[in-house]
Amino acid sequence: MSSSSTRKHASTSAAKQPEIPEPSFSERARTLVYVGRIGSLSTVSRKQPGFPFGSVMPYGLDTRGRPIFLISTMAMHTQNLEADPRASLLVTQPDASGDPLGASRVTLVGNVFTVPKPEIADARKLYLDCYANSRYWVDFEDFSFYRMDVVDVYYVGGFGVMGWVQASDYDQAQPDPLADHAAGIIEHMNADHKDALVLLSRTFAGIESQEAAMTSIDRLGFHVRLKTRDGMKGARVAFLREVINPGEARKALVEMVQKARTEH
Repeated sequence: MSSSSTRKHASTSAAKQPEIPEPSFSERARTLVYVGRIGSLSTVSRKQPGFPFGSVMPYGLDTRGRPIFLISTMAMHTQNLEADPRASLLVTQPDASGDPLGASRVTLVGNVFTVPKPEIADARKLYLDCYANSRYWVDFEDFSFYRMDVVDVYYVGGFGVMGWVQASDYDQAQPDPLADHAAGIIEHMNADHKDALVLLSRTFAGIESQEAAMTSIDRLGFHVRLKTRDGMKGARVAFLREVINPGEARKALVEMVQKARTEH
């Protein structure tokens, strides 16, 4: 079980609060890149030297969390990369339109090169598994697979939660085991169990609220956005034990609701 070393903007009260276990920044960054699959690639412009050039960029992800791109030599970003491989990839939390600055995002900084020939078959498979329609142009002469070798990572988990992640830590981290199911769990809890979220927030986070909405969930707990008499607040609630799949998460939530009800 690990916890992140979160840093708060000009916050003194945060240090007085007990730490709630949650995945490390490296795990959270790796998870976000895993579920994102579309980012903003910034390359160094050839036309305007020294200026960044941004492009919408779908990507696949290899076992080390390195983004794989299928791009054409006719594209401006590819021409930029051929002249200077330095780039960054910004990936943001899906469905964050309601509060984009409060959402998670991660920036991968690295060098982008063509995938070596012996590894092209693997790159092709993982990319087409993500983007089946790419089979219509994957064999065009001007298209090639490129891969970012990550040299640094910057993670932002929301307001005041941010920090650099070493590339080696990102490389060794794994996506959260609930990553593929988190959206469904959140939707279900917010649609059918709003009262339970209010109860859990009161019992395990110590915050009274009129409304509560789950905003994220992972193997160690979940975050909620709360409507209180003093305005909107955010809180994290830890599971009573670590979970590794949706079934265990459901059991943990049911157990916590039962415990909360006996205490009130």
